[in-house]
Amino acid sequence: MHATHLPNPRYCDMMSNDYHVIPVTEKQLRFARQIAARCAMVLPDEVQQDRRALSAWIDSHKPKPSASPFARYPSSKQVAFAERIARIKHREVPHECFRDMGLMSRWIDRNQ
Repeated sequence: MHATHLPNPRYCDMMSNDYHVIPVTEKQLRFARQIAARCAMVLPDEVQQDRRALSAWIDSHKPKPSASPFARYPSSKQVAFAERIARIKHREVPHECFRDMGLMSRWIDRNQ
């Protein structure tokens, strides 16, 4: 007499067609909840299950960066890297590069 093999019910629950749904990360969920709280909104349940959906929700609801006069300035890491290159190559970083991240980036690319 042969025993009939029946699939384990727990295993069947794990098998689904949701292979394309990637779970959200704790950090991502925390950030989305902060945005929702700041905007006095409710974070929809359906976006809390799928990483891509939550990422799209975050992108559409996160605060836009302010247009401060310093927004285009290079980062401190970018400046430090440029100054290190300048020391090694015995050159000066042009003063205008310290006021524009694009100029600083191009200077770094040309002098590496």
